Amino acid sequence: MDRVELVGAAEIRLMLGGVSRQRVNVITNSKGFPDPYATLIMGKVWVRADVEAWIKDHRPELAAD
Repeated sequence: MDRVELVGAAEIRLMLGGVSRQRVNVITNSKGFPDPYATLIMGKVWVRADVEAWIKDHRPELAAD
C-alpha cells in the first residue's frame, strides 16, 4: 500500500512562502484549489502532491524544483 503524504494549513503556509493564516484560508477555500483529502478535528489536510501541482500552476515562482 502506498503512503500518501499529507499537509495541513501550517505546511501550506510555508510552501507559499510564509503567507498569513488568513491568506492560506482564502487560498484553500478558493475555487480551483485541490479538495481536502480529509477533515480532522485539527482541520483539513491535503495531499502534498496536489498542493505542489497547484503551486506549480498558480505560483510558479514558489514551486520547488
